[in-house]
Amino acid sequence: MRSTGSKSLLATLLLPVLFAAGSATAADSVVGRWKTVDSETGKPKSIVEITQAPNGVISGHIVELLNPSKPNPVCDKCKDDRKNKPITGMEIIRGMKAEGGGAYAGGTILKPDEGKVYKSKMELVEGGKKLEVSGCIAFICKSQTWIRQ
Repeated sequence: MRSTGSKSLLATLLLPVLFAAGSATAADSVVGRWKTVDSETGKPKSIVEITQAPNGVISGHIVELLNPSKPNPVCDKCKDDRKNKPITGMEIIRGMKAEGGGAYAGGTILKPDEGKVYKSKMELVEGGKKLEVSGCIAFICKSQTWIRQ
């Protein structure tokens, strides 16, 4: 009986700690929906859904284009397996991995309107409300701030 009481007490004490740890992890996770914002115009461009595979690899797909220049655009400038595929539904983030502390790296990001694939890094900022996304080819780098939806 004494052992059961100890286990109940231990469970009662640890439960709040486990819930707190779970919510801290959720705040530090990049997984979710993000509104992309064009760094040059400041206008929202799309909604990207970022997911994490069981092996920890992060990917992101465009789930909605906001005010596209034409209906159902395709990636006509892409040079890989995404060439001439619809941009809506397209995987634009590939191979990203968590580095801890809300930072992610080691993957690539596609800019569909250019057809260019950049080495990418991402970092959660403002308590996970925003995501700083940067991509580089050689010494040319671009960055955007995405907003959690």
